Amino acid sequence: MSHGYRAVQWNPFKLAFDRALAVGVLVFLAFYAGVATITQATGQSLTPVQIAIRASGACAFTLLTFILMIGPLARLNHRFKPLLYNRRHLGVTCFLLALAHAGLVVLWYHSFSEVNPLVSLLISNPRYNAIQGFPFESLGLVALAVLMVMAATSHDFWNANLGPIAWKSIHMAVYAAYGLLVGHIMLGAVQSQRGLEWAALVGAGAGTVALLHLATGLKERALDAKRAALDAEGWIAVGPGAAIAEACAKIITPPTGERIAVFRDGQRIYALSNLCRHQGGPLGEGRIVDGCVVCPWHGFQYRPEDGRSPPPFTEQVATYQTKIVGSIVYVDPNPLPPGTPT
Repeated sequence: MSHGYRAVQWNPFKLAFDRALAVGVLVFLAFYAGVATITQATGQSLTPVQIAIRASGACAFTLLTFILMIGPLARLNHRFKPLLYNRRHLGVTCFLLALAHAGLVVLWYHSFSEVNPLVSLLISNPRYNAIQGFPFESLGLVALAVLMVMAATSHDFWNANLGPIAWKSIHMAVYAAYGLLVGHIMLGAVQSQRGLEWAALVGAGAGTVALLHLATGLKERALDAKRAALDAEGWIAVGPGAAIAEACAKIITPPTGERIAVFRDGQRIYALSNLCRHQGGPLGEGRIVDGCVVCPWHGFQYRPEDGRSPPPFTEQVATYQTKIVGSIVYVDPNPLPPGTPT
């Protein structure tokens, strides 16, 4: 399957990130287990397996909540963009924690029956018509299946072969999985608690995710509302070339179509599609490094003069004709075929 595919290799930054991630997960699990052991109510006796079930589930949900915050935070503040670089590492780790949680649940509560453990999980509680005692396990199982598909297709091999649009559509299912997990926790672990602390924590996490996405959506909507006007010849006046920071871009929104990133490299001006072919990242928020535009999300590169990735990579983005009249930069809003030299 991977014949002729060149994978992105690990680098010191990725290795350091993964070590920090592993330490963070272990600290979370140890802290949760310690607190759960110390704060057990009188007469309650949780076994180590039950504590591990709760700790792994809590860690997976917390990590998924953080993952869903990264995207809007990076759109609202550039300082969070480095987190996007390794977001898939977080996603795979989240799936492994969820898988461990589900595996422990099946082994501890359903493996001592004559019925198949998975069948036992699904038929042990058929009360789907009631909130109290709702079979929350089924919600978690469906969410786990979604996370499994996402983890299995997280490699760039699938992105390249499915195409960025289809790949992105599949991975947008994470929001459905998150909603199912909120229901899984609220109808399960939260109902077994006397206080409202756990409900407040879960609600605060889900609410924060929703508010961040709403704020990002409003910001993007405002940018799309500021569509550039065309002059008499059908070109867009970008403004003085000197006003574009060196090796950076000014992003403009044409009357129709996607945004355009207008880069300045010394005395040269280039215009490219603002959408990275990898995951739709905003190229105009990146920089020109060593002669290539570098996407700020995952480091994909494109030559500004033709929109092509340097060999051996084959990604291409659309380019646009530019001209300078006096000191003002103009861009033709009609995209040229991807990879067209300008």
